[in-house]
Formats: sequence, C-alpha cells, structure tokens
Amino acid sequence: MFMTPTDNAVKAPQSPLERQLINDYLKSKGYTRQDLLTLPLEEARALMTGACTYASLKLAEIEARSQFRKKIHFDELK
Repeated sequence: MFMTPTDNAVKAPQSPLERQLINDYLKSKGYTRQDLLTLPLEEARALMTGACTYASLKLAEIEARSQFRKKIHFDELK
C-alpha cells in the first residue's frame, strides 16, 4: 500500500526532501517504511497521516523562510 509513490509525487521537485522528512518522522516514532507493511492498516495509516502532515508543515516552513529571505534581500537592494 505505501511502497509505490504516485506519478505526481515522483515528478514534484520537493519529492526527495518530502520522502526524507517522512522517513525522519517515522524514525522518530521507531518505525521505517518497511515496518508499515507489517502493522495493522489503521496503525499504519495513522503513522503515515502524521508523517505526511509533519512533512507538509516542514515544507511550508522551508518555503516561507525562502520567501522571507528573498523579500529581505529585495528590500536591501532598494
């Protein structure tokens, strides 16, 4: 169920970082992606929901910092 990424996920430029963030989250909970295959479906789904939420928030934070840095740099050039 969780082994094959979707075509859209593979094409997205942030995919490697997103996958790493998901792996980091799972590792912090004591699991790997392989472990999810052996867990009950609801437990695996809950872990992946938490991991995806974590990754999404971290990616948003990175994007916000990037935009903020660009704005500061642009304002300095004025």
